[in-house]
Amino acid sequence: MQQQSDIIIVGGGLNGPALALALAGGGFSVTLIDALPLADLRGAAFDGRAYAIALASQRMMTALGLWPALADHAQPILDIVASDGRPGEGASPLFLHFDHHELEEGPMGYMIEDRFLRRALLQAVADHPGIKAINGRQVKAQEVAETGVTVTLDGGKRLSAGLLVGCDGRNSGTAKRAGISRVGHDYMQTALVAAIGHEKPHNGVAHQFFMPSGPLGILPLPGNVSSIVWAETCERAAYLSALDDAAFMAELRPAFGDFLGSLHLAGVRFSYDLKLSIAERFVAPRLALVGDAAHGLHPLAGQGLNLGFRDVAALAETLIMARRRGEDFATPLVLRRYQQWRRFDTSTMAIATEGINRLFSNDNPILRLGRDLGLGAVNAIPGLRRSFMRTAAGLQGELPKLMHGREI
Repeated sequence: MQQQSDIIIVGGGLNGPALALALAGGGFSVTLIDALPLADLRGAAFDGRAYAIALASQRMMTALGLWPALADHAQPILDIVASDGRPGEGASPLFLHFDHHELEEGPMGYMIEDRFLRRALLQAVADHPGIKAINGRQVKAQEVAETGVTVTLDGGKRLSAGLLVGCDGRNSGTAKRAGISRVGHDYMQTALVAAIGHEKPHNGVAHQFFMPSGPLGILPLPGNVSSIVWAETCERAAYLSALDDAAFMAELRPAFGDFLGSLHLAGVRFSYDLKLSIAERFVAPRLALVGDAAHGLHPLAGQGLNLGFRDVAALAETLIMARRRGEDFATPLVLRRYQQWRRFDTSTMAIATEGINRLFSNDNPILRLGRDLGLGAVNAIPGLRRSFMRTAAGLQGELPKLMHGREI
């Protein structure tokens, strides 16, 4: 089998390009296949999409050489406030407050608009001689042999490599063609996502407001703008999505509150159905899954992209170190190391988000009292509060080198 590259990555969203850069930096030749045409993001207007990048993920961006292009567009997340309540009634007096001054490392994370993060990744991929990008082509078939894997594109072209990596989302064709099934369930919630301009400054504070129908995340962006992720029941979310902008804002205001003054819509509105979806395996012969192709969780902790970036860092380190030891980097033994590294972290985060969502997304008065007391108790215990802060910043657990800001 004549191989055109060491590794083929399917999926050109955010995890795919990041993985391509990490692997190419370690000496691998990489082919990156994206079903979408190459986007020209120069001068692109803000469309409301943004991401919470944990501190550990920011360090990876620095190690990959991306941060200089992102720093001027990043809003530090200085504090996080989590509280319980009902729309129109305000927050409970018992709440959880994370103050970045309690971390020696600095801000717990950053908010970055999609257009800037995607542009930085695409430009770095285009500039790297070890990466060949193929855009506007879909993978229609994949074949695994003892020494490598071959994919067939929709135009009939065949490409071969030592390893195939699926970064192609929750409906990953790469996983399906490998016979990897998924487990999970429907949260019966829909996330409404938008950017909201406001009269008063947010001061770099992120808010997580737990309401009976689902959590509302308010995340600071540069200027007097915040990104919202508003989880509602599917029925109510469908109603809200069908409203015009003025009516939507009228419905949002009681849930958002008036602590930032007057509000206005500052971008396009999006909606996403929320489901827990985890691949039964993260690896198969000559194949690995990364990001949403491996796991999809509830967005209430803002950890979806950060989990994907930890996959990127762990897989890159596993493969690069295996090659340096003289191993075939795509053997089951090597790939199982990646799966073992990432499986525990993913399961832990899935259990945590599942539990939090079930605990807070209801109006049971007994549970309401218990969770308010719990938030207050965690807030009152510095050691426990600091542990939660380090988890939010992505600093807990066995972190790959890239997550420490170090090259592999």
